[in-house]
Amino acid sequence: MTYDWDGFLNLLILLLEGAKLTVMIFFLTLIFSIPLGLIVAFGRMSKSWIIREPVKIYILLMRGTPLILQIALVYFGPYYLLPEGMKINLDRFAAAVAACTLNYAAYFAEIYRGGIQSIPKGQYEAAEVLGFSKIQTFMRIILPQVVKRILPPMSNEIITLVKDTALVQTIGISELFRVATVQSSAKSSTIPLAVAGIYYLIMNWVVTEFLQRAEKKLDYYR
Repeated sequence: MTYDWDGFLNLLILLLEGAKLTVMIFFLTLIFSIPLGLIVAFGRMSKSWIIREPVKIYILLMRGTPLILQIALVYFGPYYLLPEGMKINLDRFAAAVAACTLNYAAYFAEIYRGGIQSIPKGQYEAAEVLGFSKIQTFMRIILPQVVKRILPPMSNEIITLVKDTALVQTIGISELFRVATVQSSAKSSTIPLAVAGIYYLIMNWVVTEFLQRAEKKLDYYR
């Protein structure tokens, strides 16, 4: 009995196509959510309650409800919630990236806030004495230290994001996990799921290696 190697090769190619979409969602989410998270963090720390309270509610909603629900709401919401004449059919991929971005920005914001508030106030005062502006103080003195302190918790969230991309299948995007489940059902086999698991493991290994090297480069901020 010979194994169908051609069929297995075709499976690998199909899953690779799904993995490409997964990687695209992962990187686009990071590109948008990392800077957005910093903006949200400043809003969360604002002295004005008009800014601070809505931001707190946003963070509570994003962290307190399932990402899969948020993805569905972002995609289906504009069509079902808006009145006639204003209904919008969002692109599935754009909706997935938007939902993941909004979700992870909330988590990153709290990590940023913890890192910024952990810096002693004396450093701000010393920078002021030396003639630094507030922007210069933050960019040159505070931010490099914050990055060093928040990298481990940020790493955990980034690794989780690799796996959370599987949730976008709920709106019909053929990313890695959806392709694997379709192939598994069609072939009545768990091999596609096992191969998808290996793909996820490889992606997380690459991300982990990159983040560990980044941590080592920031060791001088101990």
